[in-house]
Amino acid sequence: MPYTISMTEADLIQGCLEQNRLAQKTLYERYKNAMYTVAYRVTGDFELAEDVLQDAFIKVFRHLSGFRQESTLGAWIKTIVVRTALSKIKKEHYTASLDQVPPDITSINWSHRLDAEYLEKAIMGLPTGYRTVFILIEVEGYSHQEVADLLGITVGTSKSQLFYAKKRLRETLGKPE
Repeated sequence: MPYTISMTEADLIQGCLEQNRLAQKTLYERYKNAMYTVAYRVTGDFELAEDVLQDAFIKVFRHLSGFRQESTLGAWIKTIVVRTALSKIKKEHYTASLDQVPPDITSINWSHRLDAEYLEKAIMGLPTGYRTVFILIEVEGYSHQEVADLLGITVGTSKSQLFYAKKRLRETLGKPE
């Protein structure tokens, strides 16, 4: 059976488990854009996000036999991408102090309306800890407990980082007086 975009998850999983390259390519093509976006949002770096995507999909194919189907395949892959991104950040020494002001924060040009580009720029300007928690909770929909488990922090720390991330965003996006 040829593997196409219309194949079911079960068919793709089975094909990948059988080491069928076309099934692997189809699975990768189906999820690569969404997973790259997640990787970029967590890392804040285009090249690092590409590395994360590559490493994450290697893990996906190596560990697909362990997929227990307790969630969708996409959610399972996203968890691998997030964990891989967090690991890369730590390995690459991108972890910044929560109180450190990133050097590349720029003020918003209010001659243009606030749109997705400005918001994305403000989010990417957050310190790594703030940005990671904000993205995981507000964008990706994880709970504080899930974020705490992923990052190895307490639920209270997760809540605190989200609070300060939102505060920093309000300050960055707030209109000048």
